[in-house]
Amino acid sequence: FGGKMEHQQQLDPLWYGHYLFRRRKYEDATSVCDELLAKNPYDKAAWYLKTRCLTEQVRISEVELEEEGLAEVMLDENSVATIPRPGTSFARPMTNSGTSRGFRPVSKSGRPLSGFARPGTQGARPNTMENAVRTARTATSRPVTSASGRYVRLGTASMTSGTEALFIDTSKLDLRKYAFRPGLARALVLYLLHVTNDTTAALELAAHATEATLYRDWWWKAILGFCYHRLNLFHDAEKQLKSSFKQQPSIFACMLLSKVYIRLDQPQNAIECYLKGLEVFPSETCLHAGIARVYQAIGDLNKSVIEYKKLLKIDSSDVEAIASLAADRFYEDQPEVALIYYRRLLQMGVESCELYNNLGLSCFQAQQYDMALGCFERALQLADDEGLSEVWYNIAYIALSLGDLRLAHESLMLSITCDETHGEAYNNLGVLEQRQGNNHAALGHFETAMKHSPHTHEPLYNVALIAYEKGDYSDAFLKVKRGLLLYPEHRPSLELLDDINVALHQV
Repeated sequence: FGGKMEHQQQLDPLWYGHYLFRRRKYEDATSVCDELLAKNPYDKAAWYLKTRCLTEQVRISEVELEEEGLAEVMLDENSVATIPRPGTSFARPMTNSGTSRGFRPVSKSGRPLSGFARPGTQGARPNTMENAVRTARTATSRPVTSASGRYVRLGTASMTSGTEALFIDTSKLDLRKYAFRPGLARALVLYLLHVTNDTTAALELAAHATEATLYRDWWWKAILGFCYHRLNLFHDAEKQLKSSFKQQPSIFACMLLSKVYIRLDQPQNAIECYLKGLEVFPSETCLHAGIARVYQAIGDLNKSVIEYKKLLKIDSSDVEAIASLAADRFYEDQPEVALIYYRRLLQMGVESCELYNNLGLSCFQAQQYDMALGCFERALQLADDEGLSEVWYNIAYIALSLGDLRLAHESLMLSITCDETHGEAYNNLGVLEQRQGNNHAALGHFETAMKHSPHTHEPLYNVALIAYEKGDYSDAFLKVKRGLLLYPEHRPSLELLDDINVALHQV
């Protein structure tokens, strides 16, 4: 140990700092730079290295999808078509591609549930403030207020954790002077974006640097587009990113440009942008994943599966692709194939409540009952409140399939205890009450299910069926028509509608 310390003392401090930086020991590298700057505050090399270290400590990838906050949703001035064609807007996904809705559940936006949870993919874009502030568990969580606010909070937390002041006082910088120093300017703009989260100052520096390079540097154009995107100036971001990608194709510009198109509700343009990127980078996994996500978002599940298979040929250990293909095989009535994918995830070291929950369902559908119970027990051990609700709901489904109505009722009660907004659980509770002849209690559960899950058609059909049996044909007709608007191909609803029409003609 003493010999090691002696060798470190003989090393050049700046070289040793770079060595620590390359090994991602950013805090140790920052300490080395502090010692150098204490001796010479104008040491540009030490300043540059410390700036990079501070940036890399808090830097996150922002080319992936993210949750839209209330500010982005309700104050969005970008106008989109009110009645778009299916498949051309995220607001109106395709309904005739992939598995039928009768077999695969859907999210609030009407899109089939995917096998991999990502930000911004499971919820609908709200059109009213009431829908925007509604969350799955209103009593214990609150919606994201603004994506830009997230950047500010991240930066504040990272800088107030220490006792010393800010390393760089950006208010006193002459950004135009730094624009003519390429190395320092690049480190500074990343510091402004990720550490201080001063997007306006970063935009000013990027604009000066672009002018200084006579508009020939593709990297500065991409950074300009990145700043415009953060400021929600999507059309300006589109121009800069297009110019950057045309001058020098890069994965960063391609991913960010596709993200701009997604925020502008232009899925076809996003797919075209990904395809252009694949022409230059044919083996880039994030581009294949991006195309699959967009296809999934617009409801084209068949093409999404094709892209995920291409992704697996390149990277056989991609968790998102494996989980999505497993969910697709499960809903295509191939639980044995889904089991192969889920077991692959277990072999890779993935362990979560959702994985064991899906394993349990797949084992049950494949008639491997002994393994199914063990998987659900493990899922209950790993679950949080929201996960517990889903696990108990699935246990109730298995109990119903086995004819154990008592266990099914207890499991559904536990499900709504963990999540009082679980509409599907209320619907199944109503079905159990209806079987026992308690129509009044059943109607109460169905009404609650329609309130918490307005995107599901089953409660509407069940209420219509009770109204039809009571002779209230008008109410039954209205409810079954509402259900058919959600799922036009629901065969029991179509048959019930025919019976109601016959009864109305007789009256």
